[in-house]
Amino acid sequence: MKNIYSEILKAKTEQRKLLAILLDPDKIVWEGIDQLISKIDQSPATHVFIGGSLVFSKKIDDLILKIKANSNLPIVLFPGNPSQISNHADGILFLSLISGRNPDYLIEHQVKAAPILKKTNLEIIPTGYILIESGNETAVAKISQTTPISRNDEQEVLDTAQAGEMLGNKLIYLEAGSGAHLSVPAAIIQLVSQNIEIPMIVGGGIKSKDEIELAYASGADLVVIGTAFEKDNNFFNLNL
Repeated sequence: MKNIYSEILKAKTEQRKLLAILLDPDKIVWEGIDQLISKIDQSPATHVFIGGSLVFSKKIDDLILKIKANSNLPIVLFPGNPSQISNHADGILFLSLISGRNPDYLIEHQVKAAPILKKTNLEIIPTGYILIESGNETAVAKISQTTPISRNDEQEVLDTAQAGEMLGNKLIYLEAGSGAHLSVPAAIIQLVSQNIEIPMIVGGGIKSKDEIELAYASGADLVVIGTAFEKDNNFFNLNL
């Protein structure tokens, strides 16, 4: 499967909104994996993202293969570091944390990942990753040792997103962080979406259908649901 990005572009052109369910391998309850995959397939999800800020599980390959055996959704890696790369996935968000100034997350992890990725068949999608203040310290902020951009500094977010686009990123990802108290403000989503040409992903702190719809209405092309689905696999049955 080598057409993930082209399909995202097509959906943007058609104004068709996309939804990804983010699975953290460390939080998978293997006894219930079949039910989990069934719930994903019954949901409105168009993609499955796999990864986390810090993953200890050695079963990333097993998780991806299990999902692939029971679902046709594209599986995209969302890695916190090169150890999370799996050739069994369909693609990878090649993330650069452009909101921070920690060189490890701007370029060092990418340099280490490059020789690994060259040996895979993964579709590599360069992604500018922007962390937005969410009311609490999230795992990505703690692990990356970077300070999120203030949720009140819309111009800084926009400047960062536009710089990411100019650098050649194919996606911009506005992230509040896993387990965020507050999601990315609608005003920021709208401002960025109106001033960049590439597709935009929004995730973190989204807990309801209303928040999903607000993100879409504000200009998000793809919304990511993680913690809310982890806490309740019936999230979509109850909320959509």
